[in-house]
Amino acid sequence: MAIPFIRSFEAPYGEAVRVSPLITRVLADNPGPFTFKGTGVYIVGTSNVAVIDPGPLLPDHVAALKRALEGKRVSHILVTHTHNDHSPAAEPLKEWSGAKTYAFGPHGSGHHEGGARVEEGGDQAFMPDVRLKDGEKISGEGFTIEAVHTPGHTSNHLCFGLKEEQALFTGDHVMGWSTTVVTPPDGNMREYMASLAKLRARDDRILYPTHGAPVTDPRPFLAAYVEHRLEREAQILGALRAGIETIPAIVEKLYADVDKRLHPAAARSVHAHLIQLSEDGRVRADPAPTLSARYRV
Repeated sequence: MAIPFIRSFEAPYGEAVRVSPLITRVLADNPGPFTFKGTGVYIVGTSNVAVIDPGPLLPDHVAALKRALEGKRVSHILVTHTHNDHSPAAEPLKEWSGAKTYAFGPHGSGHHEGGARVEEGGDQAFMPDVRLKDGEKISGEGFTIEAVHTPGHTSNHLCFGLKEEQALFTGDHVMGWSTTVVTPPDGNMREYMASLAKLRARDDRILYPTHGAPVTDPRPFLAAYVEHRLEREAQILGALRAGIETIPAIVEKLYADVDKRLHPAAARSVHAHLIQLSEDGRVRADPAPTLSARYRV
């Protein structure tokens, strides 16, 4: 099942764009292989508002965010997870607005394992003022937001459900333009698949990823996301049966048509699959399920 990606996304950088009665988006000018057109910061509410994923620590972006919030009171600063394209602007926004930061917890570890930079890097300095638990609700003026713990991409990843619009802000857990990188040891494929199942059991009408356009038909999109991961797992097993034993060789075969800048990230996702397959007893790793190990069925 092909994922119905949405790659037609154009938005002005640094301008406040109303996307629904309760939601405004400000796009940061930080396009790249992992951020697509940039980080979309969501402002929820009208006069008293919550900000979701303040974004990168870029002076022009922080200034644009302040302009978009001029005349409003920021009651909550919500962070889906602590990559450098999501959380660093929370600190200057907190100082400017006086609002508290809310997240599952601080950053995990391992995103630079082996010396390869595979994502936008971890915001090690971020520590939320308020730690949210799965299912915890936040009430603001005209909005109710539920924290949905969705580990997998990172261990501290949260999605945020907006009750009034049956909308879910998915951070990097589900992205409309691409699949999601799962990077061990903090990223975990088993947890990621369980988190996808958790979202499929919800009744959200629309998904708002931090990068790219909204997903307006979530059910088939999520089903395709799951099917893609199962298909990738089957391809990895097929490569092993064909005598391909190392992660770099598997990536070279399975991701031949993918931008080579993304191959280090692809290697981490293959690694995440192989860890799960090893734990399930379907694959043997020599000497252990590491990036440099040899694998066989």
